[in-house]
Amino acid sequence: MDFQVILSILDATLRLSTPLLLACLAGLYSERAGVFDIGLEGKMLAAAFAAAAVAAVYGSMWLGLLAGMAVSLGTTLLQGVAAITLRGNQLIAAVAINMLAAGLTTFLGQTWFGQGGRTPALGPNGRFAPIELPFVAELSGIPILGPLYAEVISGHYLLVYIAFIMVPVTWFVLFRTRFGLRLRAVGENPKAVDTAGISVNRMRYQAIIITGLLAGIAGAYFSIAQGSGFGNNMTAGKGYIALAALIFAKWKPVPAMFTCLLFGFLDALQIRLQSARLPLIGEVPVQAIQALPYILTVILLAGFIGKAVGPKAGGVPYVKER
Repeated sequence: MDFQVILSILDATLRLSTPLLLACLAGLYSERAGVFDIGLEGKMLAAAFAAAAVAAVYGSMWLGLLAGMAVSLGTTLLQGVAAITLRGNQLIAAVAINMLAAGLTTFLGQTWFGQGGRTPALGPNGRFAPIELPFVAELSGIPILGPLYAEVISGHYLLVYIAFIMVPVTWFVLFRTRFGLRLRAVGENPKAVDTAGISVNRMRYQAIIITGLLAGIAGAYFSIAQGSGFGNNMTAGKGYIALAALIFAKWKPVPAMFTCLLFGFLDALQIRLQSARLPLIGEVPVQAIQALPYILTVILLAGFIGKAVGPKAGGVPYVKER
């Protein structure tokens, strides 16, 4: 494998891990607050459709991004009303969001655009373009460092850089601010937080609002950055992989980033292997290669992550004592 192929795989790794990372950080906020959220898949799918639909109609990627975030936030608040205010089962509420998004996006896509659930292809103003960082030309002559900077670090969509910037931001918010301390306390011991005069439900709503916004950016990335429109089920289970990454990282932002990079690397590798013949094996069926990231998810969850203990109050609706 030559150096150019390695650069290509690393470049694809960053692009493919971006929606996983955004979704993983989104789930980190809600689950640290005690709201288990397997509805990330539905939120991203709904956001991807909304972003592509608005960008196709109005020709603006920014309006598309805002629409994706707004729709994701709306589905999050709907889930929050069911799981926090009405104290319903959090898992059932999240599954309902996934089912609603899967059916509604296909129905609306067919009804509005008549293309089998897809949206029209986006023009150049309707999707994000790669950004070239400063000093690419100046560093291009430096061996190894120059190509790494030009082909791996530079040339990505704005949302890629936002995703990786959100890692230190999330770490700082959760572990170095009063808001983060309260949010983590709500997920561990909500009764103590309530005794201190802090509203448990309000803190949980604030957490899921952040979750909705980040999941909206992740969904919009699929349709108006990485892709040029919406396609049926285009998130392809990435929300569930993000949850697996979150558990593997034990609900910590920096390990979550490296776990998402691992999944992104496997995804990039399977794309590369689809056109290759393996020694002693020969041609491997495409379906087997495509299953690599999902197989890793099962293997990691089956016993390679050690004991992963989530927030103690996670998944339990809080009932205020009178």
